[in-house]
Amino acid sequence: MLNVGKLTEGFVLDHIQAGRCMDIYQSLGLDKLDCCVAIIKNAKSKKMGKKDILKVECPIEALDLDILGLIDHNITVNVIKDDKIYEKKELHLPKQVKNVITCRNPRCITSIEQELPHRFKLTDKKNRIYRC
Repeated sequence: MLNVGKLTEGFVLDHIQAGRCMDIYQSLGLDKLDCCVAIIKNAKSKKMGKKDILKVECPIEALDLDILGLIDHNITVNVIKDDKIYEKKELHLPKQVKNVITCRNPRCITSIEQELPHRFKLTDKKNRIYRC
């Protein structure tokens, strides 16, 4: 049995599709933060068969969790404060994303000018389509 200590402040991302936790780790920029992160891959799940879990101990304001709606809106986000679940966040597709998606058009200015941010707006919610 794996035992990971409880959090004082931070969040727990549960019900991540098996094998996707490292994508989320990179997208949230956790490699750039000085915080404690527990990555649990391929945990048994009655609901999903297998799942990944991320436990992050850091100030809640340190991360923008809206990007998780783009990756997988089925992820459960439990915000922890004072050793207890403070809030459960419901995920939605963000209306705009910045520096997450890159333009596939080789002539796009954001492909040529590396300093420009890659900003995309949600244009079709049903089909999950973003355009710059």
